[in-house]
Amino acid sequence: MSRIGKQPVIIPQGVTVEINGQSIIVNGPKGSLTMKFRPEIKVIIEGEKIIVSTKDNQRATRALFGTVRNLIANMIEGVTQGFIKTLKIVGTGYRVKLESDSEGEKIILSLGFSHPVEVRAVEGTNFEIEGNDLIKIKGLDKAIVGQLAAKIRDIYPPEVYKGKGIRYQDEKPRRKAGKAGKAGAGGAK
Repeated sequence: MSRIGKQPVIIPQGVTVEINGQSIIVNGPKGSLTMKFRPEIKVIIEGEKIIVSTKDNQRATRALFGTVRNLIANMIEGVTQGFIKTLKIVGTGYRVKLESDSEGEKIILSLGFSHPVEVRAVEGTNFEIEGNDLIKIKGLDKAIVGQLAAKIRDIYPPEVYKGKGIRYQDEKPRRKAGKAGKAGAGGAK
């Protein structure tokens, strides 16, 4: 059994949790999230705690046990605090700007391509721009925020020689040394 799965999830003040069959609905001050879980997993509310357990002892069920517990904990954290991923754009002349239209928010990235790249906010997320090189992606669902950040990073991941591109704010990209001839090591005069 999972050590993480055995831990109860505490329900904080201002959050309501409802279980309807094989789905769980979490409402909080920032919004509402819903998740379906497998029939082999049993979720019970006992007072101010959510207890996750398994109905059988099969290997596949045990593998899902801790995951379901953490997904529920992430839902509670999302409706109370929300999640933020921060991306940094590195490169001369590379920048980002935020625009809104009838379809919602979008960011326009200038990354040295022949055209600007537009990325729309997914439902449940929004963008915040600091300066012209920091993008903050905010939302309730940790998976959706992380997926959108990864999608934006994949447009121009950091390259290994100069480090230019889009990276997570705390990421340290792998760097390679350039050619030895560039460093002035004994070339022709």
